[in-house]
Amino acid sequence: MKARIVGFFAVIFLVLSCADANRSYVRKAVRIMDKHGIFAEGAEWTSAQKAALAAKPGSLEEAQDVIREALKVAGGKHSFLKTGESVAADAAAEWPAPSVSILEDGIAFVVLPPFSGGHSEGINYALTALEGVPDDVRGVIIDLRDNTGGNMYPMIAAVHRFIVDDDILRFRTRKRTQWVQLPFVLQSVGISRMAHIGCPVALLTNEWTASSGEAVLLCFRGLDYARSFGLPTAGYASANTPFTLSDGAQLVLTTGCDVARTGEVFCDNPIQPDVLTETPLEAALDWLRSVI
Repeated sequence: MKARIVGFFAVIFLVLSCADANRSYVRKAVRIMDKHGIFAEGAEWTSAQKAALAAKPGSLEEAQDVIREALKVAGGKHSFLKTGESVAADAAAEWPAPSVSILEDGIAFVVLPPFSGGHSEGINYALTALEGVPDDVRGVIIDLRDNTGGNMYPMIAAVHRFIVDDDILRFRTRKRTQWVQLPFVLQSVGISRMAHIGCPVALLTNEWTASSGEAVLLCFRGLDYARSFGLPTAGYASANTPFTLSDGAQLVLTTGCDVARTGEVFCDNPIQPDVLTETPLEAALDWLRSVI
């Protein structure tokens, strides 16, 4: 009888401990959102925050669902919770490198795919594009169609020879606005700066150009030698920051909106191309041939 009583209280203790762990898991995530989330202010966030903290999730999965609901308010549509399994899968995935081809009239055609790989893969990503473009190229097309995002630094590094200035993009958080500078990008990737190539730049977009793909597009926005062609982008032009939770999951939280050198602020709104067209490659080639 005594053993049964001890066992009963052991089960109760285990249940209470798990419940406390789940609530603590939610509280930590809510604190992160409250401190860093781009939209974590005002009445809507106060209500969402209270609801999350009042929840009593019975499992880790339920706790993660509570976090996802709060994320919709604190970070908007670009924020998400990535499970530990997803984090591991991304780390093990093989990410395609850019492709480069030289077209007629000395025009380079550079395709930048999505990228979320590691450091050495990031170097390879950037160098594949850089080494494929000759110094005497007369014009370049940067294809961002279907680039759904990932790590923007290798993408920017891959085409940095066509960016004329150091201050390429700004992030506006709830508290401040700061420049993203090209030397910092190259240092983060781990490659040296190469000489600038002064030629006209055409950028291709579609409805799947998102997140870091949109950030690359904005690095050229406002430059008089660059023009974009295609369809409006997906509307995820914002900065995400990953925060690792106790189980290895990542709270991928939107912490800032992208601001172009023109002063235009983008976040959840699609970026309109300079030339709206269903045939962007043809339109880009026509424009480049008219200016080179």
